[in-house]
Amino acid sequence: MSQTISSPVTELLEQQNIPFEVIEIPLSEDKKPIRNLEELLTEQGKDPSSVIRSILFKAKSGTFSLLAAPGGGRADWGTLRKHLGERKLRMAEFDEVPEVTGYVVGAVPPIALPDSVKVLVDESINNYDDVIIGSGVLGFALGLKRSALETVFENSDVGQFVKT
Repeated sequence: MSQTISSPVTELLEQQNIPFEVIEIPLSEDKKPIRNLEELLTEQGKDPSSVIRSILFKAKSGTFSLLAAPGGGRADWGTLRKHLGERKLRMAEFDEVPEVTGYVVGAVPPIALPDSVKVLVDESINNYDDVIIGSGVLGFALGLKRSALETVFENSDVGQFVKT
């Protein structure tokens, strides 16, 4: 019953011979991912806190950065600004996300992004052997080994970017 999807994310993983599992996320009638994703993953025997959230930020200078962080940690704005050498940062607006990343909100992956997007990976990712990332396709996520994911993080900085 495994779904097959195709996106720049799955293509990148396939090119690198990285195995992944497609996880279907039922969408509500208005095409938004269901809110009880945690419940769904728990039922499947997966750790909901291993979901890597991709949060896009825009700096005052006009550059975009994406924070890849597992679980419910909150971005540490001061650390992010300092690391990026920016005085002001804000979360990207809804319509900026697809414009900048090429993916819709709710399906943004931390990999297979345009070179213009700097990726920051929170070191708490190391707490997980298996992680779940956006697939690039709304309604689906990808499960894979963290060690495999790390091999495809391009142009990324690893550090402590969230408050626990």
